[in-house]
Amino acid sequence: MLNLRKKYFFVLVIMAFFMVSCSGHDDDHLHDHSHDGPSVYYTCSMHPEIKEDEPGRCPICHMNLTPVEDDGEEDDGFSTERKTYWKCENFPDVTSQTPGPCPLDGTDMIKVDDREAPGDVIALVRLRQGQLEHFRPSFFPVSTMQMKKNSRFLGTVLEAEEKESNIPARVEGRVERVHVRSTGTYIRQGDLLLEFYSPQLISAGEEYLISRQNYESQRSENFRNLLRQSEERLRQWGVLPSQYEQWARQGSVPEIIRIYSPLSGIVRQRNAVNGRYFNEGESFFDLVDLSTVWLEIDVFETDSALVQLGQEVEIRFNAFPGETWRSQIDFIDPVINRSSRTLKVRATIDNSDGLLRPGMVAEANIEIDLGSDKLVIPRSALIDTGRRKVVWFRTGERTYRARLIETGQEAGGYVQVLAGLEDGDEIVLEGNFLLDAQAQIFGGYEEFRGGRDD
Repeated sequence: MLNLRKKYFFVLVIMAFFMVSCSGHDDDHLHDHSHDGPSVYYTCSMHPEIKEDEPGRCPICHMNLTPVEDDGEEDDGFSTERKTYWKCENFPDVTSQTPGPCPLDGTDMIKVDDREAPGDVIALVRLRQGQLEHFRPSFFPVSTMQMKKNSRFLGTVLEAEEKESNIPARVEGRVERVHVRSTGTYIRQGDLLLEFYSPQLISAGEEYLISRQNYESQRSENFRNLLRQSEERLRQWGVLPSQYEQWARQGSVPEIIRIYSPLSGIVRQRNAVNGRYFNEGESFFDLVDLSTVWLEIDVFETDSALVQLGQEVEIRFNAFPGETWRSQIDFIDPVINRSSRTLKVRATIDNSDGLLRPGMVAEANIEIDLGSDKLVIPRSALIDTGRRKVVWFRTGERTYRARLIETGQEAGGYVQVLAGLEDGDEIVLEGNFLLDAQAQIFGGYEEFRGGRDD
């Protein structure tokens, strides 16, 4: 019985030895394997500067920390630090890395922050292997191209100021009867306007009859000159040759003299009323000729630098669907309207058929040639935050960087690049918003802020 117990004890000791040996071997194996894979740290989505070795809650917002794999890939040496230096106020070429007096004039040196500029890299994203399996970006090579911008604006038909006129009283007198019914009436040249009583005009008519009788009886050069002068006076005062010829045949001047229109137009203001007395120069009627009209176009302030005299304008009216008018810009207002922030430009339209009426609203299309000397990128490749404009480009198998650029005009889905890129650079076209989201969540932008609020 004693021997049997010894045998059992011996077997248990051997089994325990093997279990300890295997456990140590497994621990070593697990320890080595942990160094082979990527390390994991825990960060806050709202505060990416928080990095912890173990799961838990963010000490700032108390949200659960998110695990992030760190593949240990070395950076390419790009410095993410924003430099701050000091310079002499009166000698800006003299700089220092530390504050102090200027060595040239002894004044205190002023602090200068290295602000962001086009071409600066402002964010870094390093993707994990698992993300690469689902990330399929496309790229666009930066290049130049011909750009034309088709801009649409609203315009309003106006009366052409150069076509405005009036019919004045050329002598003093009283209106006895008006033959123009109302404002808006179209008057043709030669139409009867009103009947007018004027002693001065009657006297001029009697002088004409006397000069005519003297000339016909004696045929002298002096009487001929007097006749011409009297005829000219009557014409200048608005009497037609057919009227004073009729007076000569009748041998008398009527007390009420008819006044006919010397021109054509639409009555804008009807000042003549029965019984009203007019002094010389006062207007019977204010007219406007609508055979030519103006189109006043409101150009956005952002496009004000692009419009030029002589540019072609394609015009459409809702009142005439399918019809198109063409004209050219012949006037640009030198002042921006402060309330609407628009620039007034004008085009003249032929309206001999009378279809267009003042007050009509039109759609004006202006095709602007932006040239072909600027670099361009697709609009979808640009991330515009309102404060800065960013594009992404690849720098390694897993690394992408965001670069700050300066843009110009936009047309046809493309944007001009004024600074920050060079011809031939390849930028991310599809996938840039995913990279931006990754940088926003995991602090890609924070690494480049250099501790200052931008």
